[in-house]
Amino acid sequence: MKKILIVFSLMAALVSCKNEKTEDTPVVETEEIAMNYQTFGDEITDQDVLPKAEIIEKYNDLKIGDTINVKFTTQVKEVCQKKGCWMKVDMGENEAMVRFKDYGFFMPKDISGKDIIAEGKAYVEEMSVEDQRHYAEDGGATPEEIAAITEPKRTLAFEANGVLIPEEAKQ
Repeated sequence: MKKILIVFSLMAALVSCKNEKTEDTPVVETEEIAMNYQTFGDEITDQDVLPKAEIIEKYNDLKIGDTINVKFTTQVKEVCQKKGCWMKVDMGENEAMVRFKDYGFFMPKDISGKDIIAEGKAYVEEMSVEDQRHYAEDGGATPEEIAAITEPKRTLAFEANGVLIPEEAKQ
């Protein structure tokens, strides 16, 4: 008799723990997707990242010589094809020239069109004719395009201490 009571008690416990689905309680399964990144320069995270629209607003408020520390996301427009020592990123109607802190790291040359996260100092500068020509040459401009650069210009600049590039999802 004792054995029968133990068996019934165990069965009652198992039945009461059963998780039944009813029509009144929809089950929503969430899947957290972890993004993997290639890291260049200092290790940074993908937390507290400003969208491109907000960094554009911040750039609009800067004067030549002002700097702000930010982390933002945008798309790469162009990379130095000699060794990846600079890149230009999309800033809406403009672009920002990104250089790397202490010339300490370089970007892959094939990331044009990819989204990135960059952390560092945003600033506005007046770029000399010499520097504009140098970057144009590194970017593959023709001699005619290089010769057409004759005046300094106000540019958006960024010194990155770290950059994240999302890795392709592996199937």
